[in-house]
Amino acid sequence: MTDLAPVRRALLSVSDKTGLTELGLALANQGIELLSTGGSAKALRESGLEVRDVADVTGFPEMMDGRVKTLHPMVHGGLLALRDNDDHVAAMDTHGIGPIDLLVVNLYPFEETVAKGADYDTCIENIDIGGPAMIRAAAKNHSFVNVVVDVEDYQPLLDELAANDGQTTYAFRQRLALTAYARTGAYDAAVSGWMAGALGQNAPRRRAVAGQLAQTLRYGENPHQKAAFYTDGSARPGVATATQHQGKELSYNNINDTDAAFELASEFAAVDGPAVAIIKHANPCGVARGATLQDAYVKAFDCDRTSAFGGIVALNQPLDGATAEEIARIFTEVVIAPGADADARAVFAAKKNLRLLTTNGLADPATASMMLKQVAGGYLMQDKDNGQITENDLKIVTKRAPTEQEMADMLFAWKVAKHVKSNAIVYVKDGATVGVGAGQMSRVDSCRIAARKSEDMARELNLAAPLTHGSVVASDAFFPFADGLLTAAEAGATAVIHPGGSMRDDDVIAAADEAGLAMVLTGMRHFRH
Repeated sequence: MTDLAPVRRALLSVSDKTGLTELGLALANQGIELLSTGGSAKALRESGLEVRDVADVTGFPEMMDGRVKTLHPMVHGGLLALRDNDDHVAAMDTHGIGPIDLLVVNLYPFEETVAKGADYDTCIENIDIGGPAMIRAAAKNHSFVNVVVDVEDYQPLLDELAANDGQTTYAFRQRLALTAYARTGAYDAAVSGWMAGALGQNAPRRRAVAGQLAQTLRYGENPHQKAAFYTDGSARPGVATATQHQGKELSYNNINDTDAAFELASEFAAVDGPAVAIIKHANPCGVARGATLQDAYVKAFDCDRTSAFGGIVALNQPLDGATAEEIARIFTEVVIAPGADADARAVFAAKKNLRLLTTNGLADPATASMMLKQVAGGYLMQDKDNGQITENDLKIVTKRAPTEQEMADMLFAWKVAKHVKSNAIVYVKDGATVGVGAGQMSRVDSCRIAARKSEDMARELNLAAPLTHGSVVASDAFFPFADGLLTAAEAGATAVIHPGGSMRDDDVIAAADEAGLAMVLTGMRHFRH
């Protein structure tokens, strides 16, 4: 094997015809013989190029609706033969097998077919067989063969050929082979993942996951950690599918926090009115509804102004100029919304470091999807927490029933608590968080921290009393003892929503009755680690 390998014969068979004729013309101009199949051959011929059909090479026509056309020794022998192996060369001569030095293949659009909601049989028909087989063969023989599976690599290929007088370097072929194997791996992962879902197999014996590089990141959570951002092909509105209008590239922490912010904002349907979530280190530091987006932002900001500095802001409706001006009063890392009008963009244009992202829609909080977490030696997979409750799902367990306003605030607080790291405590008053306690080892400590933050804000806002006075409180899991409940009552909470299910529920309910609190149970927990 030598470093440089000439390209004299190429096989082009693509589903996505983008750039095909331009590539074919450039290869033909370098004297490279073109082989092709079906629609690819037709497109090349219509451009005036001379193309030889693979069927002429194999001696067999395409058959079975195109299922069988390249699965033949005349093709695979040309891809797999080692040019420096005398036995391989002799076999090629004996059987009239010509070498194929370049393979250009992209696969049947299986992922796109699934995304369109096609039926089972249609999805099956869009599973490519010959393509992956050829790709794997060419990639294995990258000592001599170039394999291109992405349109993005057409120009790099042409540049490589131009730089090396119609030849390619071994390092270049290695990179192409790596991309090729990743593509077939991702394709098989898409097929197996779809089939597991179609058959209702939540835990198949083997699980494959794949992604496509969206961005190489400067570093991970910390500067000494390498990182990259991959997309999974999902069309779900959010940070992975958003359009960035301005600002520096998103960092690892930006992406993580922006996802958390937008998923929380998406809990509140746009038709139900404006809602804003402010996130810091993946935890909400303020969430609110309002008469306008500006009003909702101010209420969310007033929950914890200190933590909001340098945070992420997510909105459930398109951003307007007045809200943008309000947000621009402090340093904000990222703003993400379904859209942004011209006035908002003009306001942010002066904030060069602020990233503005638009998603053209909200994420559906009830949609099922899988979440993956790596642990030493393996992975944990689970459904995304898409649990939803309504007022009809709640069980009133205290002597005093909640008022209409308390009930509305409890349902709001419950949606927020779902997005707070456990142990989670959320105080809400009049459709806005007024204290958030996140990620503590003790639920009592979360109650105290959230209350203390409200006290701090009362001093900053020159209020006579903390806004936790007259608030409701949500706990993501049950109160194992009455102490956490009583701490919330001392902070001024008048109503409580939590899952229930503790052995001491009766003691906690009795404590609530004695304190004059209203309490409802959800029967659903929202641990978030």
